[in-house]
Amino acid sequence: MPIKLPNSLPAYDVLSREGVMVMSEELAAAQDIRPLRIGLLNLMPKKIQTENQFARLIGATPLQIELSLIRMSEHETRNTAAEHMKEFYRPFSEVEASNEKLDGLIITGAPIEHLDYTDVTYWDELTRIFDWTQTHVHMTLGVCWGGMAMINHFHQVPKHLLEAKAFGCVRHRNCAPASPYLRGFSDDMVIPVSRWTELRRSEIAAAALPILIDSTDTGPCLVEDPKHRALYVFNHFEYDSDTLKQEYDRDVAEEKLINIPANYYPDDDPSQPPQNRWRSHAHLLYGNWLSEIYLTTPYDISQIGRSSTDLRT
Repeated sequence: MPIKLPNSLPAYDVLSREGVMVMSEELAAAQDIRPLRIGLLNLMPKKIQTENQFARLIGATPLQIELSLIRMSEHETRNTAAEHMKEFYRPFSEVEASNEKLDGLIITGAPIEHLDYTDVTYWDELTRIFDWTQTHVHMTLGVCWGGMAMINHFHQVPKHLLEAKAFGCVRHRNCAPASPYLRGFSDDMVIPVSRWTELRRSEIAAAALPILIDSTDTGPCLVEDPKHRALYVFNHFEYDSDTLKQEYDRDVAEEKLINIPANYYPDDDPSQPPQNRWRSHAHLLYGNWLSEIYLTTPYDISQIGRSSTDLRT
């Protein structure tokens, strides 16, 4: 089944050319099923690139998905055309006022790791969103900084600055093969990492949260928070093949001190095309997450948030 997107959204043509099943709003309305309503709270500066990355993953399952693009109410982006933001995004204040419910919400990362959480200009609104998910969203997925911020809000798990950027394709191990979110996963896998901060195993363990994917080199990657119906993923399954290359080339052009992303280019040679070794696990993770939403979300979407019972009861 396809993902439902506006015909004029750039991701519609991009994904169509890649063979991803996309559907116009008109055609979706003619189908007698309820699509899963998935929100994307996009905190990244390159909005369109991020839309494409997540839409590609959530549009690859046999489920019909209705994607809703959400932005912070007062924060103005300087990297995406105002016309695009006006046409495709709604401020959270509008979503909140409408009292609508979502089957799932993805909260992206943001390039503000160096800031204390309380120094982020939209922190008050973001924490309101975190609390809002408990009554209006069936399941939430926090990615990179978004996941770090959410686990800090609910469990006071701090982030710690690294001496050097964790940057490259890092081998991870599957710590919970029986988890429904890791259905089909290998015992180990390579995942893109790009961050200046880390979360520590001992502090996550103190919060009694299970670590599903971990790395000897870069620490926890995927953490489950059953009480808050959330997953926190601190690395970048969603990255395109050339995303780390773009980041590396940008820093080189700006004469910043940056290491070649580890285990990314053949023979660590930036003149060669990078290799994508995480695509299959990216599709598995997001497909499994959507599957769990589909299996447990109420058919009557208005019932989301009205019960605190176990998702599978």
